[in-house]
Amino acid sequence: MDPPTEPSPGPYDYDMLVIGGGSGGLAVAKEAAGLRKTVLMLDLVAPSPRGTERELGGSSLNMDSIRKFLQQASLLGKAIQDSQKYGWRLKEEAPHSWSELVEAVRQQVKTRSLEVKRELKSCGVFYLAAHGELVGPHTVEATGVDGRKRRLTAETLVIATGDRPRYPGVPGDREHCLTSEDLLSLPRPPGRTLVVGGSAEGLECAGFLCGLGLPVTVMLQPDLLPGLDRKMAQKIENQLIVSGVDFLYHCSLTKVEQMDACREDVAPGECATTPPEVSLGRLRVTFISQEGQTTQEDFDTVLLTVGRKAFTSDVGLERVGVQRNLDTGRILVNESDQTSVDHIYAIGSVQHGRPSTTGLSVHAGTLLARRLYGGDGVLCDYSDVPHVVLTPLEYAACGLSEEKANLTLGEDSVEVYHSYYWPLEWALPARDKNSCYVKVICHVPDHDRVVGVHVMGPNAGDILQGFVAAMKCGLTKRQLDATVGIHPGSAQVLSSLTQTQRMSEALLTRGNC
Repeated sequence: MDPPTEPSPGPYDYDMLVIGGGSGGLAVAKEAAGLRKTVLMLDLVAPSPRGTERELGGSSLNMDSIRKFLQQASLLGKAIQDSQKYGWRLKEEAPHSWSELVEAVRQQVKTRSLEVKRELKSCGVFYLAAHGELVGPHTVEATGVDGRKRRLTAETLVIATGDRPRYPGVPGDREHCLTSEDLLSLPRPPGRTLVVGGSAEGLECAGFLCGLGLPVTVMLQPDLLPGLDRKMAQKIENQLIVSGVDFLYHCSLTKVEQMDACREDVAPGECATTPPEVSLGRLRVTFISQEGQTTQEDFDTVLLTVGRKAFTSDVGLERVGVQRNLDTGRILVNESDQTSVDHIYAIGSVQHGRPSTTGLSVHAGTLLARRLYGGDGVLCDYSDVPHVVLTPLEYAACGLSEEKANLTLGEDSVEVYHSYYWPLEWALPARDKNSCYVKVICHVPDHDRVVGVHVMGPNAGDILQGFVAAMKCGLTKRQLDATVGIHPGSAQVLSSLTQTQRMSEALLTRGNC
């Protein structure tokens, strides 16, 4: 919906102006419009350094969909193998088509973007494909695709510009490397791939590419799944290693060089000017070990997953006094999502010091609009936020990690119940019994209240969702034990946990386990 050309009867053009079309911005805009406020959303993001266009919906909403599609592509490959044990006989091998997958996912993302625009229109939100920059306390300068500028005013401003992948700042990173946003821009499979970084998106991409049969190496720079439970991270790492992913430890990327210019229609490692018997990597990667030893290896693709930085550098925050962290770009906010300027708010991954998930951004944006215009004083609870890592063997968690629980509550006050489990559907293909794992972390002095739940296995995110609600209601271990499990099903393991980690360690000490 184009913004009105007639001036507003009030002192401002709009009641609310949202800069950025991320999931939190969409939520606050639609909710405010539903409460009969005039709302304008500005969203125009430049392509990535590799030229990848970004669709309306923000990096979180679009990338979440892509992550799920890519995970499913990998899982289907494994399901084809398992199907033979269930009596299915394929007449021929089932090769994977990278181009068909890429085209299908691209079309789905574009379709979703069009649906979002239709939703905004039906809710009464005015939308303008323009870059927004603060030029005054209540004034935003909108720059359209054609470069034309227009100044607009609003009583309340919301920053929801999301974040973008970081670059490590080494020679060749922007010229020759991809980020997760660029992966589907490749017209051919990425070939031998180096994934730089041990973040969730890095391990997800590594697992997906390995599942398609591609050689993958992960360079942990700096850590494995920073901020998440250490033991669960190690189990994910072990599972990826078993699947065929290689890991480089204690190394730092120093340079990426283009070694041979190949046509896009030539398979990775086979340049048009190179004899078929000679295999050359397209990119030469230089990295240095912790001991100072320099090594070079050739890869077809280098994928950077070294973290993300808030996209706030060109929004004009300093001009109006909005405070942000200069290193991460994230905006300082209070418990009401309010910035250092009273009428300016920030939602989603631009917030400093808070978890960032699509579901949380949507929830926080909806509550913000209700507080501003609906007479509702409910604040967003940023504790116990569930999250999921879409590796081939999925990992989902809510609440405290084991390390955080021991640190904040005291190790003697924490009890950890855990168990491996074997999904019934894995029995016929005889998959590894010791892959899937759950643990529940309890605060003993508080009636064994559950402060952390961790699930690693198929559909872990779906399994966890109901337990998230129970944790919000103060779930205790006794209540969990009193829950009737659904059989057959994997989630029932959480209601039958009897062994603690201390018991396991004692058994190991006695040699009985």
